[in-house]
Amino acid sequence: MKTSVIVSTYNRPSALKKVIDGLINQKHLPNEVIIADDGSNNETKILVKNIKKRAPFPIIHIWQRDKGFRLSRIKNKAIKIAQYEYIIFLDGDCIPHKFFIADHLFLAEKGYFVQGKRILVGQKIEPFFSYKEANSLIFLLKAILTNKISNWHHIFRIKKFPCFKNRKLRGIKGCNMSFFKEDLIAINGFNEDFIGWGREDSELVVRCYNYGLYRKEHPFLAICFHLWHPPAPKNNLLKNELLLEKILKTDKYFCDNGILKRK
Repeated sequence: MKTSVIVSTYNRPSALKKVIDGLINQKHLPNEVIIADDGSNNETKILVKNIKKRAPFPIIHIWQRDKGFRLSRIKNKAIKIAQYEYIIFLDGDCIPHKFFIADHLFLAEKGYFVQGKRILVGQKIEPFFSYKEANSLIFLLKAILTNKISNWHHIFRIKKFPCFKNRKLRGIKGCNMSFFKEDLIAINGFNEDFIGWGREDSELVVRCYNYGLYRKEHPFLAICFHLWHPPAPKNNLLKNELLLEKILKTDKYFCDNGILKRK
């Protein structure tokens, strides 16, 4: 099965480079990578232009003007142009483990979306942490012993461990998820009423459940390493919480302000 990886980013080219390096060094390469850029400055454009030259897959850079946090909008643009049947979402500060794509494909199943797992990389090691450290068990064990990473239990890759299948909202992380493109199109993608940080991923999942999908996850597969950063501004979080509460009270799955506009 062919994959499109959508990497969202905003003005953090040093982290984005590490993420793309992680994708270049996958055991199972993606068929394309789409950089969904929410208004970064020219430094990101230059980085992507240079890294394209050595990538063994196409990299498409889509960009929108910086008018605040509009992640839903840029992700919808990326979904629309994605060429392949399976879409993996990855944040531009989350370095994928070398089996990241292989694991997402292993877990992919009709009627489900996959919720991946993340390990949190602490501030002290974030500047030099790369895909090499992410795939070094010795380094990771030392980092565990010195409290430099958290959620560390996910580092042990136990493929035969059973999957969990449910319809929970707890633990939804948009930084590491995968879907069949046809399912994202059926629910009309992300709700662009969400402006600012927070809850756009949970609202999308509620509509996936309303559409009939289930969540599938594995505690030791499809892992990424989330690089430390200061907390994001949460100015619009209350409004976004209300949008989430609104959809929870309905059985609606198609949003009016998504890939297609009904407004």
